Amino acid sequence: MSSQSELVRPGRMPQVWGKVPSRNVNFTGRSVLLDRLHAGLSSDVTAVVPHTLHGFGGVGKTQLAVEYAHKYRSEYDVVWWIPADQPVLVKSSLAGLAPLLGLQAATRGGAEDAADAVLDALRRGEPFDRWLLVFDNADQPEEISDLIPQGPGQVIITSRNHRWQGLVDTLAVDVFTREESVAFLSKRASLTPADADRLAEELGDLPLALEQAGALHVETGISVEDYLSLLQERTSALLSESKPSEYPMSMTAAWALSVAQLRSKLPEAVDVLRCCAFFGPEPIPRDIFRLAGHQTSDARLSGIFGDTILLTRAIRELGRFALATINFEARTIQVHRLVQALLRDELDEEERARYRHEVHLLLAGAAPKNPDEKANWRRYDELIAHILPSQLADCSYAGVRVMVRDVLYYLYRSGSYQSARTFAERFVRKWSEVSGPDHPDVLIANRHLGGIVRELGEYRTAYDLDSATLEKMTTVLGPEDRETLVLSSGFAADLRAIGDWSAARELDERLRLQHARVFGETGVATLQIMNNLAIDYSLNSEYAKARDLYGRVHQMQSQSEETVGEVDVLNAWNGLARAVRLDGDSLEAVALGEEAYAYGVNELDAEHLWTLRTARDLSIAKRRAGDFESSVELAKDVHARLQRIMGDHHPDTVAAASNLSNALRAVGEIEAAYEIAAQAVAQYQRLYGQDHPYVYGCATNLGILQRMTGDAEAAKRTDMAALAGFDRRLGRDHHYSLACAVNLASDLSELGELEQARDLGHDALNRLRRLFRDNFPLLLACMTNHAFDILAGGFTEEAEALLEEARRGYTVGMGIDHPDARLALVERARMNCDFDPPPI
Repeated sequence: MSSQSELVRPGRMPQVWGKVPSRNVNFTGRSVLLDRLHAGLSSDVTAVVPHTLHGFGGVGKTQLAVEYAHKYRSEYDVVWWIPADQPVLVKSSLAGLAPLLGLQAATRGGAEDAADAVLDALRRGEPFDRWLLVFDNADQPEEISDLIPQGPGQVIITSRNHRWQGLVDTLAVDVFTREESVAFLSKRASLTPADADRLAEELGDLPLALEQAGALHVETGISVEDYLSLLQERTSALLSESKPSEYPMSMTAAWALSVAQLRSKLPEAVDVLRCCAFFGPEPIPRDIFRLAGHQTSDARLSGIFGDTILLTRAIRELGRFALATINFEARTIQVHRLVQALLRDELDEEERARYRHEVHLLLAGAAPKNPDEKANWRRYDELIAHILPSQLADCSYAGVRVMVRDVLYYLYRSGSYQSARTFAERFVRKWSEVSGPDHPDVLIANRHLGGIVRELGEYRTAYDLDSATLEKMTTVLGPEDRETLVLSSGFAADLRAIGDWSAARELDERLRLQHARVFGETGVATLQIMNNLAIDYSLNSEYAKARDLYGRVHQMQSQSEETVGEVDVLNAWNGLARAVRLDGDSLEAVALGEEAYAYGVNELDAEHLWTLRTARDLSIAKRRAGDFESSVELAKDVHARLQRIMGDHHPDTVAAASNLSNALRAVGEIEAAYEIAAQAVAQYQRLYGQDHPYVYGCATNLGILQRMTGDAEAAKRTDMAALAGFDRRLGRDHHYSLACAVNLASDLSELGELEQARDLGHDALNRLRRLFRDNFPLLLACMTNHAFDILAGGFTEEAEALLEEARRGYTVGMGIDHPDARLALVERARMNCDFDPPPI
C-alpha cells in the first residue's frame, strides 16, 4: 500500500488513470480557484458549484476539475472520473475501477457488488490511499451521497445545484475575470488585448461563449468588428422573438453565430450536430454513425452517414468550430449539454421528433446482437448512458424495443441489478402507456423485470409479477412460444424461492417436454430445464432421481450442438456431486466435488460465484465424510470470500454462513457456531419470510446448539416450531421434516420426556424406512438415537437389535470407522441432524 507521506515525483502519472477527459490546451487562468481547490481538498470532499445560476452552466466547472486532475496528478496513485448526471449509472462507473484495484473477482458478482467492493477498498486505503474521484455534473446530493467514498483519498464533485453547500466544502465558480477572458482569447485566437476586452465585454466573460467566439475567429478569420456586429444583430433578433430563455443571451447569440457559419461552410455538419443534441452529454462512440447495422429513416442523414469521407469531414468541422469535443484516440464525440439544449430549442416539435427518432435508430443499429457474450458488454456500456437522455422509451419501433430488451438482459447478466430494475420499470411503464399492458414488448420487459427482482432477493414480488405476466403471455403469445417457456422456467424458480417445491417440480416436468419440442433434446435451454428439474427432485427428497438426472445432463452437455458455457457445465457437475452426497455417498461426493471445484478454478476463477458455490458444497461433503478440519478450513474461506464479494445479506453468503456454523460445531467451536447460526436464521427470515422451509431448517441447526449449550428447553421450543412449519409446508414424509423430528426427540430425551421421545423416534424411523435405503445416513442416525431411548426404557433386546442393524448399515454405507459410526456405536452418543440449504 502506498503512503501519503511518500515523496511524489513531479509529472509522474498515477498508477490508475481512468476516463479523465483530455486536458484543454487552451485552459487559461483560474489559478486562484485551482489553489483554493487544492487547499480545500484536505477536507476530503469538495463540490465545485457555479457562483451564480447560469441555467445549463458554461462557466467551466468541469474544465476546472479536468485541469486540477491533470495538474496535480502526480500527487495521486488513482484518479478516476465518474459521470454523475445519471445516478443510476454511477455504480457502473465505480465498478470499472474494481479490476484496477485488484478486485477482479468482485466484478463477477455484478456491477453493484463490484462498486461496493471499490468503495470498501477506497475506504480502507488498500491497495492505494492516494486517490482522487471526480463526480462530474452531479445533481441532487441524496442521489449519490451513499456512493461518495470516505477514507484517506479525496473527492471532487461538479454540480449546478447549490444544495451541496452546507453538506460539503464548496468552491463557487463564476465567469472569467476580465483579465482571464483577455488571456484566454489572446491564447485561443491571438487577439490583441483591446479586441479581446471588447469581445469579452459583449459575451459577459462566459467561458463557453468565449470558446465559441475564439474558434469561429480561428476557422473563418472573421474580424472582431464584424463578429460584434453580427453578434448584435443576432442578439436583437433573439430579443425580438420574446422567447423566454434560461440560457445566457451572450451564449445563445455566440452559439447561433457559430452554427450559422458552420452551415454556410458545410451544412451536413449541422445535421450531424443536431443528431448529437439528442444523445446524452456523455461521449458518443464515433462508430455509432456508421450505416452498417441499422436503417435510417431520413434520406439526407442516410446519405451523410453512408459517405465516410463526408461524415469524417463533418465531424472534423464540429471540432474546429468548438461545437463538439472530438477525442480521436477514444474515437468519441461529445457535445456540451448547454450546446445540446440550445440546438434542441431552435427546432420545432416535428423536427425534434425526427432527429430524436433518428438517434433511436442509431442506438439500435450500434447495439450488439448477443448480450449474453461478455465480449459485447463494453459496447453496451458505451451506449447505455444515452438511453434515458435520448428518450428511447418513447420509441415504438420494433428494432429499438428489441435493443432495449437486450440492454435489460445485459444489465442483468452483468450483475447491475438495481440499474436493470430502474430501466425495466421505466420501460414497462412507458410502453404500457403507449402500447397497452398486454403488448408482447411489455410482457417480455416484465419477464426481464421478474428475473431482476428475483436476483435482488425480493422473491414474493418476483412471484407475483411473473405469475401475472405468465398468465397474459400464455394468452397473447401461446404456451409454447419461446418467451413463454423462458418465463415459465423463471416462474418455477419463483416457486422454489417461496418454498412451493412440489409445484416447481410439476411445472419443470412439463417444461422439460415442451423445451425438448421447441429447443431440441440437446438444446442448451432444454439442458437448463433438466438441471432445474434435478434441483426440484433434490428439494423434494428424491435424491436418486436427482442423481440420475444430473448425471444425464452432465453427459449430454458434451453432445449438444450448441455451445455450452462453463457456468452451465460447472452447475451440472456440482449438482451431480451434491445429489450424490444427499443420496448418502459422501466419499464419492468429495471425489466429484474436488474435480468440479478444480474445473471452476481453472475455467472460471477461484472467486467466481459458481466456483464458490461448488466449494461450499465440497466443504459440506468433506464434513459428511468425516474430514472436519478440511471442511471447516474451506468453509471459512468460502464464507469470507462471499462476504467480501456479495455482502452479508446475499442468499449465497447466508448459506455459506450456515455451513460454517455446522462445520465449527463439528470441531467443537460451539460458541462461534451458535452466534453464526442465530444470525443465519434472522437473515433467512429477511430473505424468505417467516414461513419458509429454509428458515425452519436453519432453526433446527440453532436448536442443536441450544441443546449443546445446556438449554434443552429452548431447543425443544425451537424444534417444535420448526417441525410444525415443516409439516405445514412439506409434510412429515420429507428429509428435512424427519431430520427435525429426530432432533426434537433428542431434546425430549434430554429433558427426561422419554415416552414422547420414543413415540416421535418410532414414527420417524418407520417413515425413514419407507423413504430411503437401509444405509441412508439420516435413517442410521434415527435408528441409533431411538435405540438409546428404548434402552433407557428397559427394552434392552430391542435396542441392541437396532444397534446391530445400524452397525450393518454403517459398514455398508460410510464404513465402520467413520466418525458418525464411532460416535453412535462406540461412544453411544446421540447423533445431531443438521441442515445445509441447497441453491434454489
